[in-house]
Amino acid sequence: MVYTAAAKYMEDEIQREFDELVRRYYRQAYNLAYRLTGNAADAEDLVQDAFLRAYRFFDRYDRSMPFMNWFSRIMTNLYIDEYRRRGRLKTVSLDEPLQTEEGEEGTALDIPDPGLSPLEIALDKEYVDAINEGLQHLAPDFRTAVVLADIQGHSYEEIAEIMGTSIGTVRSRIHRGRKQLRDYLMKRHPELFERGDLK
Repeated sequence: MVYTAAAKYMEDEIQREFDELVRRYYRQAYNLAYRLTGNAADAEDLVQDAFLRAYRFFDRYDRSMPFMNWFSRIMTNLYIDEYRRRGRLKTVSLDEPLQTEEGEEGTALDIPDPGLSPLEIALDKEYVDAINEGLQHLAPDFRTAVVLADIQGHSYEEIAEIMGTSIGTVRSRIHRGRKQLRDYLMKRHPELFERGDLK
C-alpha cells in the first residue's frame, strides 16, 4: 500500500513536470513544426505526435540538458520519418482560401501585425511567404538544419545533437541548404533582392 501511494505520487510529479514543459515550450515547438511542414494542420499533428513520443520516453530525458534540444530531436526525427514514408508532406499556401469540412471555400488565412503599416504588412507577408515557399523546396535534412540554425537559433553543436549527426555534416547541410534557398529565391522572387530585403 505504501509503495503504491509512493509510486502514484511519483507518477503525478512526472505528469506535472511534463505538463509544465508542454505549456512552456508549446509555442516554440509549434513554430518549429510549422517551418518544417509548411502548414498549420501538419504542424499541429507533428507537435502532438512529438509530445506524445516525448512523454512516452520522458524517463530518458537528461534534466541537465535543455528540454527543447531533446524535444527538437524527437520532432525532427518524426518529421523526417513521415516525410520519407509519405514521399512528400502536403503543404498549403497561406494565400489559398481555407476550406470547411463540407468543402466550401472561405477567406484566406491572414496573419497581420497590427504594429505595422499596411505596406509594411504586405512586404513582410511577401517576404515570409517567399521564405516558407523556398524552405518547402529544400530536402528535409537541409530544411531542418536551416530552420534549426536560422529560425530557431540553435548552435551547430545543438543541431548536431538534435539531428543525430556530426558537426561537419550540420555545417554542410546548412551551407548547401542556404545556397539552395537563396538560388530558389533569386529565381522565383528577384524583387526581394532588388528591394534589399535579401542579399
